[in-house]
Amino acid sequence: MASQNNSGSDLGFEAELFKAADKLRGNLEPSEYKHVALGLIFLKYISEAFEHHRAKLLQEEFADPEDPEEYLASNVFWVPQEARWENLQANAKRPQITFIDVATGRERVGDIGNLIDNAMDSIERANASVLKDVLPKEYGRPQLDKTMLGELIDLFSNVGMHSADGKSRDLLGRAYEYFISQFAGAEGRRGGEFFTPRSVVQTIVEMLEPHNGRVYDPACGSGGMFVQSERFVENHQGRRSDIAIYGQERNHTTWKLCKMNLAVRGIDADIRWNNEGSFLNDAFPTLKFDYAMANPPFNISDWWQPQLEGDVRWKYGTPPAGNANFAWLQHIIHHLAPRGTAGVVLANGSMSSQQSGEGEIRKAMIEGDVVDCMVALPGQLFYSTQIPACLWFLARDKSANGHRDRRGEVLFIDARNLGHMVDRTRREFSESDIATITDTYHRWRAKPEAGFGEYEDIPGFCASETLDEIRKHGHVLTPGRYVGAEDAEDDGVPIAERFSALTATLEDQFSESDRLTALIRKKLAMVRDDV
Repeated sequence: MASQNNSGSDLGFEAELFKAADKLRGNLEPSEYKHVALGLIFLKYISEAFEHHRAKLLQEEFADPEDPEEYLASNVFWVPQEARWENLQANAKRPQITFIDVATGRERVGDIGNLIDNAMDSIERANASVLKDVLPKEYGRPQLDKTMLGELIDLFSNVGMHSADGKSRDLLGRAYEYFISQFAGAEGRRGGEFFTPRSVVQTIVEMLEPHNGRVYDPACGSGGMFVQSERFVENHQGRRSDIAIYGQERNHTTWKLCKMNLAVRGIDADIRWNNEGSFLNDAFPTLKFDYAMANPPFNISDWWQPQLEGDVRWKYGTPPAGNANFAWLQHIIHHLAPRGTAGVVLANGSMSSQQSGEGEIRKAMIEGDVVDCMVALPGQLFYSTQIPACLWFLARDKSANGHRDRRGEVLFIDARNLGHMVDRTRREFSESDIATITDTYHRWRAKPEAGFGEYEDIPGFCASETLDEIRKHGHVLTPGRYVGAEDAEDDGVPIAERFSALTATLEDQFSESDRLTALIRKKLAMVRDDV
């Protein structure tokens, strides 16, 4: 195996990944090179885990290091000879390579890109129950510089992803987070990734505390919510088997990424893909979940189809065709178990909008007593959008799960002043910020004997309000209205976008004015000529 020269305890690992990004940057769009690098990292990771386990089996008297079952029993992927990293590294700089094509069983001549594709195909076939149709197999395409691919293999050969005893250091998880987060910033909204920063996911998970039961995300992206849920269970001395994970994703490339992300962590999950998405083709129509966590795409306007009219999920009102925010909320509520809870990231406009019946749906949800807590987030938390965001926490039964009875009340938290800038454009919550938010919620929600202490309103930060008080505010849920710092209403549209739209409208009006002026002049000239 290659030397393991990176301890993973500092930024050295991320620095190596950045070198990889630089090598790819000149050849591909950001939305592509992320997947090229992640596929290779996945290959390196599972090959390294395989070699560590193989070395262990070689020391055991009755073990067979060539038996795939020996690896699968220990939650290690079986890696066939042709797919092992040492084979790729040995051939990384060769312009022509002769190998056996696993799809045909015949000898073939190709390049390093073809060899990588063959390795991916081989691993999928050997681990079909988990990886069928998941791994990327586009390394042989002409657009990829094969010299650059060879250099990437050399680069990743020097990045060790396991400690000396063979235990994972979760470097692959760090790699996924690094690439997705960094490239979400580089790609902007064009990238198609609605990446949720780790600190926001951690806040949701620490609020909901998914100790056991079913966990669901209807727009799961690369699986960040699930990874944090597993970490929560482990950090609280629980067992991974205590939670069952379900997700749906309509972007096929992102679905593959999610499957790889969860597979290398040994997380068993039922992640479904279809290109219609959760509204038109609900993958789990009859299942109910104990926890739901989601960061669905904000304010999407092209989601409605006629067959959704009268859908059973629209218990609180039919969502407007021009905005799916309240469709996501009602879809999630529909899927909650009788004592289920949910945390959802949405645009700020969802808290106050009165357009197209949204105010009436929000009112019905409040009167139905399913809104548990609202958290206003600071700006600049997200990589892929500058739209101000908030967190909705929902509960089917606000007297359940051993908590104090909070029926008829909603907790409002204004966290806009929390967080710190990590660079010129992006803010993050610290562990202390997350604890400030989550401890406030648990003091409000839990019974006194749970040990969180007594809840008290904090002017400017948090307030517990009754439904009567919320009615006085027209069922608007903006925390600033209740905690003592009046908030300007926000329809969720960024100022730059609003200004651009107004400018375009003004230009259209100027053009129409010019057209009418010309027409009037023409008519006047015709009248003058007749005279």
